[in-house]
Amino acid sequence: MPSHARSTVQAAPDTLWFTRCPVPTATGIAADQGWLAREFAADGITVRSLQDAPPEVAADHHYTHALTGLFREGGNVPALWARSRGERTRLVGLTWIEERQVVLVRAGSGITDPGQLRGLRLAVPRHGIGIDFWRAMALSGLNGALALAGLTLDDARPVDVPAAPGGGQWAAELAALRDGTVDAVYVKGALAVEAARRIGAEVAVELDTAPDRRTRVNNGTPRPVTVHQSLLDDHPDLVARFLAVLLDAADWAAEHPAEVVRILQAETGAGAEGVAGAYAPGSHRTLHLDLSEERLGLLEQQERFLHGQGFLDAAVDIRAWADPEPLRAARALLDRRRGAARG
Repeated sequence: MPSHARSTVQAAPDTLWFTRCPVPTATGIAADQGWLAREFAADGITVRSLQDAPPEVAADHHYTHALTGLFREGGNVPALWARSRGERTRLVGLTWIEERQVVLVRAGSGITDPGQLRGLRLAVPRHGIGIDFWRAMALSGLNGALALAGLTLDDARPVDVPAAPGGGQWAAELAALRDGTVDAVYVKGALAVEAARRIGAEVAVELDTAPDRRTRVNNGTPRPVTVHQSLLDDHPDLVARFLAVLLDAADWAAEHPAEVVRILQAETGAGAEGVAGAYAPGSHRTLHLDLSEERLGLLEQQERFLHGQGFLDAAVDIRAWADPEPLRAARALLDRRRGAARG
């Protein structure tokens, strides 16, 4: 080796972190089964959930992704926001899981069609957090519902609803609906199904039934898997191995629907009825990651909406952000392992 040359090999981290939202994810399945810990145990690498870390360690990394050893499978609003602020993350996978998205109204209102949202007061929460993904979700969901009738947010009356810290998912908006200060609320997911039932709200618009999935583009559709560029540069093998476990977990989930329901109840904090009402039959077969043209295009739609609404510091070039190589390497690794197992 020339005297001026020096090694650039970086020591493997002693800890890998993962974080996921309380929704169906391959990461959640793999963590529940202990497969992530098992994958790296022989390397002396501990795999830890950011959700289980003390506050001084976890900080706000689920949103900022400033922790370089972190794998994140979660909503696209924080992921795009972090990238727009200059955080050196890379998009290595996308999932699309149909998660019930509806617009609710008060019982007896007679509102049963997206066209009837014209001129109504639509709840838009405001949370005092760095990136208000709740607000972004509401605006995107309401925009999708209005689009079914050829309308936009300009055709309705968005109403700010202050949300107290720790008040619970959708609590402020549903309280405003119950009290009559707004006419309609967007909600999604398992806990939203249960909360709506508690106040007797009725569904006015069921976004899940629309044939064009572009109307359902939101924080979790599509849902990105991101890693930090530093980890990818220094240890591409670790990234490929982590993603291979997620691919294996998605395959396992497709064959174990009852176990997936159990895991989802733990992940979401909802009961069996809430989970069943939030996720379409067959959702356990849709946890696979890819970077298909369709999913990248859907994420580009979300990026344009968020940038136009002022949620992003700068535009994000989705194609430049995406790196398909780690997922290709993960698939090849999984194929080799399965081939070896078959003998």
